[in-house]
Order: sequence, then C-alpha cells, then structure tokens
Amino acid sequence: MTHQQLKQLEANLWDSANALRAYGGLKAADYAVPVLGLIFLKFAENKYSQHEPEILETYQKERGTRMERTIQQVALSKCGFYLPDNARYDYLLQLAGDKRAEALRDAMKGIEKYQDAKFQDVLPTEAYFDIEKKKDDILPQLLKTFSDIPKDASSDIFGKIYEYFLGKFAMSEGQKGGEFFTPTSVVRFIVEVIEPYKGKIYDPACGSGGMFVQSADFIAHEGHDLNDIYVYGQEFMGETVRLAKMNLLVHNLRGEISEVNSYESDPYKSYGKFDFVMANPPFNVKSVKESTVKNDERFYKYGLPKTKGKSDKISDANYLWISLFANSLNENGRAGFVMANSASDARHAEYDIRKKIVNTGIVDCMVSMPTNMFLTVTLPATLWFFDKQKVHTDRKDKILFLDARNVYRQIDRAHREWTAEQQQNLATIVRLYRGETECYLELIASYIKEAQEACANIAPNQETLEQQLDALVQSLKTYVKETIDEKRSPGKKKALAEADFFNALKGFKRTQANTEGLDDVRANGLTTEVALDNESQLKTGKQLEQRVELTKRKTDALKQDCNTILNLNKIADKSLKLKSDKVWTNNNLSKGDKHLEEALQVYLEAAEKMKYWFSNVNWLQSRFPDAKYEDVTGLCKMADKTEYVEEQDYSLNSGRYVGVDMSSEDITETEFRNSIYEQTSLLKTLIKESNETENQIFIALEKLLN
Repeated sequence: MTHQQLKQLEANLWDSANALRAYGGLKAADYAVPVLGLIFLKFAENKYSQHEPEILETYQKERGTRMERTIQQVALSKCGFYLPDNARYDYLLQLAGDKRAEALRDAMKGIEKYQDAKFQDVLPTEAYFDIEKKKDDILPQLLKTFSDIPKDASSDIFGKIYEYFLGKFAMSEGQKGGEFFTPTSVVRFIVEVIEPYKGKIYDPACGSGGMFVQSADFIAHEGHDLNDIYVYGQEFMGETVRLAKMNLLVHNLRGEISEVNSYESDPYKSYGKFDFVMANPPFNVKSVKESTVKNDERFYKYGLPKTKGKSDKISDANYLWISLFANSLNENGRAGFVMANSASDARHAEYDIRKKIVNTGIVDCMVSMPTNMFLTVTLPATLWFFDKQKVHTDRKDKILFLDARNVYRQIDRAHREWTAEQQQNLATIVRLYRGETECYLELIASYIKEAQEACANIAPNQETLEQQLDALVQSLKTYVKETIDEKRSPGKKKALAEADFFNALKGFKRTQANTEGLDDVRANGLTTEVALDNESQLKTGKQLEQRVELTKRKTDALKQDCNTILNLNKIADKSLKLKSDKVWTNNNLSKGDKHLEEALQVYLEAAEKMKYWFSNVNWLQSRFPDAKYEDVTGLCKMADKTEYVEEQDYSLNSGRYVGVDMSSEDITETEFRNSIYEQTSLLKTLIKESNETENQIFIALEKLLN
C-alpha cells in the first residue's frame, strides 16, 4: 500500500465512522474508545490470520510430547495474543440482526482472558452498550466500515490508522483531547533528535503512548530491532491508560503503562535509570503540595520551585517535571520534552534550579516552536533536550538554540504542524551541531533523488497536456468549419462577435516560453547521479534551481494557453453549440475541456513536486553551504558559556540568542504577519502575568499592613 493509498484509506474510514457518530448523536469522548477497540479487533484478526498456520503446526507438532502446550500458550508465544472464534472479525461481521454490543463485549473479554496481568482490563467492553442504546444499527455499520481495511494490511498500517484516529478524536475533543495526544510531527522531531535506537524509554506523562509509537517507527525506519527497546509509561487518567496499552498492543511494543500520579508515585524506581526520557507534561500546574515531593530525590536534587512564605503549595510544577526528566536519565541518557515557554526565563526559585541544571552541562538544545502546534495551547511552547554524554565532548560548554517559530505547515485556521521534511531539516541542524556531516549529505542526497524522479515525470505529463491542448484546439476548429453556415440566434451571434471568437480561435498560437539565461540546463539536462560529497551536491543544487526556473516559465506559458482555449471552449459551448448537436459530440467536445483541465492539473502537480524537493535542498544549502554547522541569524545559534551565563544570565529563550534576520528575502507577507501575531500574543500573555503578579504584591502588602 502506497503512502497516498494509506492516506485515502484513513480519510475514508474516518469520514464513515464520524458520519455514524453524527447519525447517532454521540459525543466524541463516548465514541473514541469503542471505535479504537474495533480497529484493534480488525488488527487482531489480520495478525492472527498471518500467524495461525504456524500456531497450528507447532501445536500439532508438540501434542502428546513433554513439550505440549495449550493452543492459547502457543498463540501467545507466536503472535502475542490468542484470538478465540467468537472474537474473529468475520464472525462478528456476519452475525444476524443489529445487536452487537454483547458479542463485542464477549470478544474483548475472550482476548483478554489469556493475556498477562499488565494487559488485563484494557479493551473496551461495556461502552458498546451505550452506542447500541442510541442507535442499534451503528455497531454493524462500524464493523462493515473497518472491514474495508485490507486483509493483508501490516501491523505498521494498523498502527498508522490507530494514530490517525487518535489524532482526529483529540482534535474533536479540543482541550480534553490535548490531555492524551501530542501531535505526531512534534513527537517525531523529538525522536529524530534523541535517536532512541535501543534501551529503556520513559515517559512519566505518556497520554496515549505517542512518544513510544514514534520511537518504534524511528527504529523500524533506521533498520533496527524493535525488541531492542522497552518502554515505561505513567499516566494519571485511567481511560487514557487503556488507550496507551491498546497502542502498545497494536504496535507490538514491549513495555508497561502504570496508572499513577507521577508527583506521588515512582513505580519504576526511575532515578538514574533510563536511556531516554520523552514527555509532554501538563503545563503550569499549581496544585502540587510541597510535602508530596520534598523528600523525593527525583524532584529535590536541584531544588524545589517554592513560593516564599508558609504556603505548602509548589509555585509551579514546570520545574518539578524538568527535574524529574533530568534525574531519570542514566549516565549516557538523552531527554527531549515539551515545556511552557515561560520556563525558559522563569525567575525566583525556578531560576536557581535552571542555573544548577545548566551548570551540569547536560542542556544540549533548545527549540522555540510555532504557535498553534498543540490542541490545547495556542501560544508557542519550547522543546528542551538534555544529553548526559555531551559533558564528555567538545560541546560541553555549548548550547544550541533553534528558533523554529516560522517553520511550519498550516493544516487549518487553528492548527499547524511540521512536515516530514521540516522535521528532518531541523533535526539535521542539530546533527551538524554534533558534527555529523554525513547525515546532512545523506539527507541532501535523498532530496536530490526525489527531485530527479519528479523531474523525470514532468516531460511525459507535459507531452500529454500539449496533446490534449492541441486536440481541443483542432476539435473547435473542425466544429467551426462544419457548422459555420448553421443558423444561430442574434444573441448568440452578438456574444461570439463581442468575444471576437472566430478570430481568436483562428489566430491562436502556442506561447513560447522565455528560456533566456537557461541554455545550460536546456542543453545538458539534469544530472542523474546522486553524489555524497558537498561540492557535487552544490553543483546539482544549481542545476535544480535552473530546472525549476525553466519549468516555471514553461508552466506559465502552458497555463496561459490552456486558459485561453478553455475560455474559448466555454464561449463555444454557450453561444456556438447547436441544440441536440451530434457534431459537437462527434468532435469529442463534450468532455474535451475536462480532459484538458485534468491533464493540466496532473502536469502542475508534477512541476510543483519537483519545486518542493528543490526547496528543501535549497533551504539547507543556502544556510549551510559548507555542509558544516554555522550560526544563521534568525534560525540558530551555538552559544558558549560566556553568552548564556554572563550575557544572558542563564536564559534558555532561543529568541535572545538567534536574533532576527531583517534581510531575509524568503519571509513572505503571511509569515511576517504571523510573526507579528505571535509576538502580540506573547506580549498579551506577559502583560497578563505581570498584572497577576502586581495583584499578588498588593494583596501581600495589604495583609502585611493589616
């Protein structure tokens, strides 16, 4: 299944499932878990079917021997679960009548019956009765909807569908959805930076387990063994714990998820234990009591974020989380996590904690994010990265600051994301900072290869477009010749005369694109080799730039010609075409305009694809022409100890270091407006916080005076 086919399947499944939710008048919160349970059932059917021949063969082979095991035990060892007959998807699909809730409950319990303790009570059971009470035909239709997932769909495809539905449900639930789902593009970037190839991965605020899933995808993409990682998650909300456990099952991930409050419980003895820590914790929590954490080394090692005075409340839990992440790493560990922007510059006790952490040398990179990347937070957040190994490198007293606030793709009015290429481009800056030049060259090479393939598709699509254009022109001319003497109404004759239709059609000539200054690329074409040295790649980048410009000029000429003929065809259809006209049909004019429009669209997409891949090559090469890290104003700055200690007083706000590139030609008016909007929003927040602080001061003074 191609990426495009998968995206279409995901969209079709969601549209069908969401239409049934609306039909039943169900809330997204009541619908999400049972629907995800059905996706799990279809996944279980597919996976079990693939392993069933081996399960039966092993069972029969061991039967009657000292090695004999029950078929359920064999299934668990081969497939990870046993699927009883009453949990088979086809059985549930073909049941008579509309009642399905009881059968689905029994199916889920039948699967869980043979699971170990950590995966008990994970699958939804009773929720199906609530749906059936609303409309008893929804469950059969849902089962039919998910039967469209191909029988040979891999675990990877099911994982992607599961994540897609999690994201859609999270978006539907707004504020509540953000409690269990971190956008995939954010998680993927964190994974790209910390590179969790093998070891123990910890997320003490794991939500639905997205950090673990993207770690698994990264490992698969890099060709490593999924069994090399073991995940540990903690989550406060019971329903979300079940989502996370289902997520682990669907993605075949080894691990444990505990339903605990991470401030109060430490089920995995996390201090100094983990190779990787990843998290998106709740921001600005002010309800934690000092007595809960003051004797816990996970939190107090760097100090507690206390409010001065006798209050037992922690002023803000942001630095409890930051301390927890730092203290959970082993001596070679890396961490990547999301944090409120305010933590980068927080003062008072938070400043003292930040100072101590920075002085350890483990802060590796700080990334300022765009606004609207999260479901619950409109203001930009910051990504923090720790690296315990960094203290043994020449980067010991260096911190990379990345300002990625202007790097994003707009999904809709209220949401943004990083594309896969934007994730890679930003991660490559981090790799250059670490001295990993070969990663930069490999990424450029992959973009060049994509651009070459896109370029190769342009010529045949251009040829098809030109054939459709010429065919429509010829058909119109033939039609004019064959019907010129036919009677037409005065109104139609007037319209044809006002448009100068006949002269325009007769005098139509194809527009020749201006190729001045592009003779080299016209004569020599684009190299088909993909080199891994910077000099060759820069040369290919220049060739691509010329090829993109040449294609743009040809595209402009072709669009102009197509629009001219489509307009003439429209006039002809309205004012030249006769009633009950077989001549029009015989000359292929009934759908000639549609064929031309389709051919134009295919050509434009091919041209845009090449331009897109070149834009990624150019984005990197224009900023890092020597394939080595260098500071780029407005984007990145490698700060030394003098800068972040003496000049900026331990601030970890990227904007203080990278500056603003006023001369940049690639900032659009929209980007400029977005930047002003973000700064205005940030200013409003700071003013609000300032007013709150001012009020607290006055209240404290009044108490003192009284």
